[in-house]
Amino acid sequence: MFKSVAAKMITSTTTMEFTSFRKPTPTTSIPLIRFPNPNRLNRIPIRIRLRRFSSSSSCSLSASSAASYENESVSLGHLTRSDFPILHQKVNEKKLVYLDNAATSQKPSVVLTALKNYYESYNANVHRGVHKLSKLATDDYELARKKVASFINAGDPCEIVFTKNATEAINLVAYSWGLSNLRRGDEIILTVAEHHSAMVPWQLVAQKSGAVLRFASLTEDEVPDAGAILEMMSKKTKLVVVHHVSNILCAQHISFNEFLTNQTRAEPELTQRYEVENSKARGEFITEYFCFRWCSGGGEMISDVYLDHSTYADPPSRFEAGTPAIGEAIGLGAAIDYLSGIGMQKIHDYEMELADYLYESLQSVPNLRIYGPKPSWTVQRAALCSFNVENIQSTDLATLLDQLHGVAIRSGHHCAQPLHRHLGINASARASLYFYNTKDDVDYFIEALKDTITFFSAIRKMQTLHLGRTLWRRRDDQLLFLSMNGLLLWPDTACEIVREAWGVYESKSGMPRKK
Repeated sequence: MFKSVAAKMITSTTTMEFTSFRKPTPTTSIPLIRFPNPNRLNRIPIRIRLRRFSSSSSCSLSASSAASYENESVSLGHLTRSDFPILHQKVNEKKLVYLDNAATSQKPSVVLTALKNYYESYNANVHRGVHKLSKLATDDYELARKKVASFINAGDPCEIVFTKNATEAINLVAYSWGLSNLRRGDEIILTVAEHHSAMVPWQLVAQKSGAVLRFASLTEDEVPDAGAILEMMSKKTKLVVVHHVSNILCAQHISFNEFLTNQTRAEPELTQRYEVENSKARGEFITEYFCFRWCSGGGEMISDVYLDHSTYADPPSRFEAGTPAIGEAIGLGAAIDYLSGIGMQKIHDYEMELADYLYESLQSVPNLRIYGPKPSWTVQRAALCSFNVENIQSTDLATLLDQLHGVAIRSGHHCAQPLHRHLGINASARASLYFYNTKDDVDYFIEALKDTITFFSAIRKMQTLHLGRTLWRRRDDQLLFLSMNGLLLWPDTACEIVREAWGVYESKSGMPRKK
């Protein structure tokens, strides 16, 4: 859980790893297909093997820079914050407190420098030129591939495929493997908590292939029901799609080792067949798997092109048609150096500390509901919380947190509408942390949240005190206010009305004015 959260893409390039591109070799390990969504796919049926991040990933940071992260008297957030220029600004005349990292994490200076250096010094296409700039670009692009392979302990850099994002990577697997292997009546098991990117591609493939989607629900603790998944497993099951960490429920609950052990006990004959089929020669696996029906066609991915047909390059080039995101891949290499210089275990430990602190702090807010399981010895929450406050729309809450306090959180359905419907809500607010955040950020967020809630309470109480008939209404997810004369006001004007109303309420009620 924590490894993928801590190593969240710092550039827009996503990597997708296919194993087994090499010649067959004697091995007892199971071939894998890995992509950024932590679901681990394999040749039908599925077998999953977990790998640890490399402890020896290459790192270009100086010894003094690496040593600077070893100061145990100062939090990792305080030590690394200076590496992220975007965090040092004001938003709406308030210091920026960025708590939307589950959607987009910020880039450290070393990544920005790598991007700037590429575009200023050797911006050229890769693999296609003999001139100096092209060679430099190709070298750094392929070096980034090697860094990714080392970082995730891949067997060979050729197993790494760069895609523009995780959604594209999942679609590549769904349309290629799915359309080549799924037949009418085959079953795909998912959970109601899946992200749209891990659900919609399989819906589309199921419509084309005639496969059936089955969904496991949640337990009373609001985690995917592993027992229900096991009960659904049968000889018709061709794929199981389960998130690694929910972007709303915030916890990894299913242990894949335990899942496979329980599945072995439940279907020993089926499991034996899985092992036999997956132990076939890797060459046969590759021949079958890479007869893809769907992939992008064009330059780079071909071997020879004729008028009536084409032959295709070996992976990874086969899956990187056209001009790739060269600068982003180079930036990703720099990001891996940066993360490795800090240490993934150090990042994990600090994020778990922040996760507990955020959860405990939010519990102090009245009338607030946090979604997902409570932290325990068996459940580790990621460093994020999705929540709702009674009688306040999540988007209204996020709007005022931004405009009045400079706090950036996410609001909406977070690309998980089925899960929201299952929870009986339309949307939720979400605060998500990264290792450059601090407990001070959490404290500021909690105070801002309480002030914002009090703001809305004051508006409601105004009607009771006969101070006006200002009401708030919603249009296009914007916070609007309707005054007595029927004027519809946009958020900036609305906030001025709220400030004025708040002052009137304070003077009438005798409340001390907050600084």
